[in-house]
Amino acid sequence: MAEIDKMLEANEEWAQQFPGSKPVRPARQVAVVACMDSRIPLFGVLGLEIGDAHVIRNAGGVITEDVIRSLTISQHALGTREIVLIHHTNCGLTTTDDVTFSDTVTAATGRRPPWAARAFTDVEADVRESIMLIKESPYLLSHEVRGFVYDVDTGRLHEVTAS
Repeated sequence: MAEIDKMLEANEEWAQQFPGSKPVRPARQVAVVACMDSRIPLFGVLGLEIGDAHVIRNAGGVITEDVIRSLTISQHALGTREIVLIHHTNCGLTTTDDVTFSDTVTAATGRRPPWAARAFTDVEADVRESIMLIKESPYLLSHEVRGFVYDVDTGRLHEVTAS
């Protein structure tokens, strides 16, 4: 059975226990920007329930133009006021660099990506950069942001202070 078919079966089970619709505005007025890594179960890690928070995920949890777009919509249209950043240990983006990654994609597809992978070597430094990018964004109503590194071996969050 294909993985997607297994997911559709799981959805049938989920739908039978579905708690019902929630308001479109996140109940806890918070947006979470996190890495897409499958080892980070954000709802459990942060004690969230359906309808509590907006969750924006991408490779590395880096702050891109599209993340700023989503956060701006989250704040202006849907009332969020706090932002939580979650990077993690043993991130795949620490295993490459932007040029090498672009070269790999180009070799495989014949097309060079027009965007940078935004690879990094120091996860805490990247969290600090992400905090700075959010604080400097002119589009956000609130620059209330805190950043963390999730340890994929222990399940614990470590706060990174913006220096």
